Amino acid sequence: MAPSPLALIASAALIAAVAAGTGAIVVQQGSQFSHPRRVGGPFTMSDLDGRPVSRADLLGKPTALFFGFTHCPEVCPTTLATLSGALGRMGPTGDRLNVVFVTLDPERDTPETLRDYLTAFDPRIRAFVGTPDQVARMADAYHVAYKRVPTRNGDYTLEHSATVALFDKTGRMVGEIGYGEDEARTQSKLITLALPGQCAQGGGANLWTTDGSSDACGPRS
Repeated sequence: MAPSPLALIASAALIAAVAAGTGAIVVQQGSQFSHPRRVGGPFTMSDLDGRPVSRADLLGKPTALFFGFTHCPEVCPTTLATLSGALGRMGPTGDRLNVVFVTLDPERDTPETLRDYLTAFDPRIRAFVGTPDQVARMADAYHVAYKRVPTRNGDYTLEHSATVALFDKTGRMVGEIGYGEDEARTQSKLITLALPGQCAQGGGANLWTTDGSSDACGPRS
């Protein structure tokens, strides 16, 4: 049985504690969201060409969704590099997925900034941008906690949730990729998400586990 969203919040809090010191992630176990029992929902954002995007753009194909920002010192580039490497090894199977990076920092992350940033990763990774209010609404709908933190030089960083949320083609959350999961496990989960039950003989990866204990799906060459 899949964990409840409240269990996911607790799980993310544990991940944040393990990754302390990166200056980029935090989720408090007591975080409050407007729909505590439902992850996902309506939103209005834009793609990097200025076209409006909504929840409908994430339906019809399974989705891997990650929230972050381009000035993130470690968590975001590490996570995107892991996703990118897994997609590259998957080849055409990766085309069956939506893989989306949502900025939590609309003040600095312009479409041009994001476009340049994403050139370092697999071209199938898309990005969504929005106004501060649009970002806040989408983050709330998808149970993503974030907070602006001033730095000594007068600038700021963001603390934010570090989990990649996995959704089936109907928009139902079916798993997660925790921060620090390696490329092989990430690939296993993405293949299972793209091809449910077809990843390997005997079944695919458990999309909820983050320790590999129940993973029946190995990486493909």
